[in-house]
Amino acid sequence: MTAYIAKLQKVISHLHGCESTHISTTPIREFFQGKLIWDGEVETFAIKGHPAASTCDAWACQGDDGKNHYTAVLRIPPVDSPQSAVKAALVAQVKNEGKETRAGRPRLPKERG
Repeated sequence: MTAYIAKLQKVISHLHGCESTHISTTPIREFFQGKLIWDGEVETFAIKGHPAASTCDAWACQGDDGKNHYTAVLRIPPVDSPQSAVKAALVAQVKNEGKETRAGRPRLPKERG
């Protein structure tokens, strides 16, 4: 297990109170109005201990502040895939920040070690 996967498992535990097992990695490219806004890999985990979900998708991105920001999205409808988890997280980010997504400046996942 890599340090990156272990960190994501800690994030899942902290955010959702679940134990997790890594099951796959999916490359995702998300576009908005024809422009790339997200390009990275989403890690999928089987989880135990959540009443409504058995799967969680997680990743890290470097924010505008230069720090890593971790995201862990439960597979609860309408989220049903790594792609839809990224879309849901982007929508939530825009709502939380109260501003539009910067279509020309994607938040790319930081290199993992």
